[in-house]
This record gives sequence, C-alpha cells and structure tokens, in this order.
Amino acid sequence: MNEGLPFKATIQFPISSLDQLQVILNSHQFNDIGTRKIMTSAKLISLNVGLPRQVEWQGRIVTTGIFKSPVAGSIKLDSLNFNGDAQADLTVHGGIDKAVYAYPVEHYQYWHEQLPDVEFTHGLFGENLTISGLLEDELYIGDRFTLGSVELIVTQPRMPCYKLGLRFNRPDMVKRFLDSQLTGFYFRVLKEGEVKRGDELELISRDKHRVTVADITRLYVNKEPNLELWQSAIQVEALPTSWRDYFQKQIKKESNQ
Repeated sequence: MNEGLPFKATIQFPISSLDQLQVILNSHQFNDIGTRKIMTSAKLISLNVGLPRQVEWQGRIVTTGIFKSPVAGSIKLDSLNFNGDAQADLTVHGGIDKAVYAYPVEHYQYWHEQLPDVEFTHGLFGENLTISGLLEDELYIGDRFTLGSVELIVTQPRMPCYKLGLRFNRPDMVKRFLDSQLTGFYFRVLKEGEVKRGDELELISRDKHRVTVADITRLYVNKEPNLELWQSAIQVEALPTSWRDYFQKQIKKESNQ
C-alpha cells in the first residue's frame, strides 16, 4: 500500500493542457496516530455545490445533482447537505453516510492524461470537496477529521452510477473510473457547522481496524477472496451496513466452498 507519498497540488483551473497541470512533491508533516502515518497538511482546495437539474442523456431526460460548481465564502453544512447542494435520486445518493463527497486534486493529473480533450474544473467529478493531501490508500474507514467548524468521519469509497458518464459525456466513464480505483470517498457529518475554501482537514483519530478506503474498493473491484480483510471490514462501525452485509455474504460464500 502507498504509505502516504506527500503530494501537494498547485493546479490552476480550468485545465486545458498538461502545461497547466503541475503536481509538485513537497515535504509534509506527519502525525503518528495509530501505527500508520497520515499527512496533517490536508487542505480544502475548492468547495463545490449544486442543485439537481434536468439534462438530456442518450435520448432521454435525466434529473441529476452531479453538476457542482465552486463557491466562495463560508457555507453551512448540516447532517445531509451543504446549503445550496442536493442529490436527485435519494435511493442511491445522499443520506447520512454519503453526506459529503471528497475527491483528491492529485487524481486530476491522471484523468487529464487519460482524457486530454476534457476541460477540467473543480467539482467535475461531482465532489463537494476538492482536497489535497489525502489519498485513498492513506485513509482508514472511520478516520475522523475537523474541517472548519464541522467534524467528519470517513465512511466509504464512491461507487459511481451512469450519471458520471453523463457528466463526462462518455458512456465508458463508469468503467474507467472503477478500473482506475481513484474513487474519492464519502464523509458522514458528526458535527454540523461551516466550511470554506482553504480550511485544513485536521486528523482527530484513526480507526483501530486499519481498513483503508482503497481496501474496500479493491475487494469490490478485484473480486478476489480475502477472508482476513473481509473479517476486518465487517468490524468497522463507520462502514455502512450495506457494505458490511455484502462482505458478510462473501465470507459465508467462501466458508461454504
């Protein structure tokens, strides 16, 4: 696993060429909470919100909340949404375990190389928080942070629906996204408050089970049996019940073979 390569992004948006996309390796301070190290200089690069809208996709009208735009100033965050933000299909989006979606700005370089014709702007992946300094291989499900005056806990990776393809106007985007395993991650809100661009994500505590966001994604995408990791995952209280039930079924299936 990546043990916390300290990336710091200095990126000007929108991006239309690789010359504009520069990711510079910088030194970071580290905080030894638990047995793994995690950067303490994580920062909110852009705060993005948007309300559902109707768009045409493959010959039909679709209502989606994936279109997010950067906002300035402090924005109130409650247990479900930022002010000015909402999801369209609440059967699969939103809720307390998907209240806030974060995406690392470091991943934008990969996507620009993969999709050079796309003009990248903050919020393009539907993220509320475009952040620097936190990556999926570093974060445990259950890690707690403060951001502005709010408190957040990491809950799960993002599993995209077809609307990501709609946003990029590429039917293959969902497959590309899952294949990359650069999923970003969701937060649950433990304490409501206000957030603004430039706020730092300060680590409060680490989950004792040490199951990373990337671990969950790999278990789902690769489909390879991993009894030890499944057993660890079902013990993580912050991991939503649907995920724990899924891994419990995998354990039972493997045990019956």
